[in-house]
Amino acid sequence: MPDRPDFLVIGECVADIVRLPGAPDRVHPGGSPANVAHGLARLGHDATLLTQLGADDNGRLIRAHLTGAGVEVLDDDATDPTPSAVVTLDDEGRASYAFEITWSLGPVALDRRPRHVHTGSIAAVTAPGAATVLAAVESLRTAATVSYDPNVRPALMGEHEAAVRRVERCVALSDVVKASDEDLGWLYPGREPEDAAERWLAAGPALVLVTRGGEGATALLPGGRVDIGALPVDVVDSVGAGDAFMSGTLHALAAHGLLGEAGRERLRAPDRDTVSDVLRHAAASAAVTVARAGANPPDESELRAALARH
Repeated sequence: MPDRPDFLVIGECVADIVRLPGAPDRVHPGGSPANVAHGLARLGHDATLLTQLGADDNGRLIRAHLTGAGVEVLDDDATDPTPSAVVTLDDEGRASYAFEITWSLGPVALDRRPRHVHTGSIAAVTAPGAATVLAAVESLRTAATVSYDPNVRPALMGEHEAAVRRVERCVALSDVVKASDEDLGWLYPGREPEDAAERWLAAGPALVLVTRGGEGATALLPGGRVDIGALPVDVVDSVGAGDAFMSGTLHALAAHGLLGEAGRERLRAPDRDTVSDVLRHAAASAAVTVARAGANPPDESELRAALARH
């Protein structure tokens, strides 16, 4: 393995227990950060995931899923059970979640420094483990670019004003931020998603991405905005769509040389064609994922095929 792995992802693993009317439960490996690490590995990157896994069936299932894709899994010695979420899908494949999660990540020694760090979701805002996440990001960001996806789960966010402050602290530490319009609607009720994203852009990131499900996505950057429509696809379920969008984004940014300490300056001033290409890769990655069950992102050949189709 190289001395500097491409990506370090810090965050939770979750066993997604998918529940459909009249059908037996299906257990899928999940958790937003874990899905991003898995997606990056599927796309050919060296990806390390710093996380927590219980010594239980769900933990063994998730570990095998990640390592089978090539993800290096680092975890602490916590004895908590592996987090789980019951995922209920409606008739249009939209997901709602009920969580059983403890996040108490302690410090874990890293023997290599990454080129890029990604975090988000429950791990970045849930005590006590969030303190470990933020300390790691703050220590690594001098030599690595950082991305963040709040992946808001209202039931786990706690008091609203405090949650917004925690999210905004993560935004300020990041170079690239992705959020859905639903995330922004919960964080800033009554405000247009693009207005909230502009606020984030002013806080320091070079690029803020807003996804809108079937209506496409928008990239906000200091020089303006770039929009892309959603790719036509028959949706099986939406589990992991945003995470596949994120891994597709990072894959394309890496291909354009816009990540890592050497790429940070160029990331601050990308041209519109480059940003459009990044959005195309992100949207195609998400489209492949929603067309099949579970958080199952594309590999390189599947992503190339999706791009060729669209």
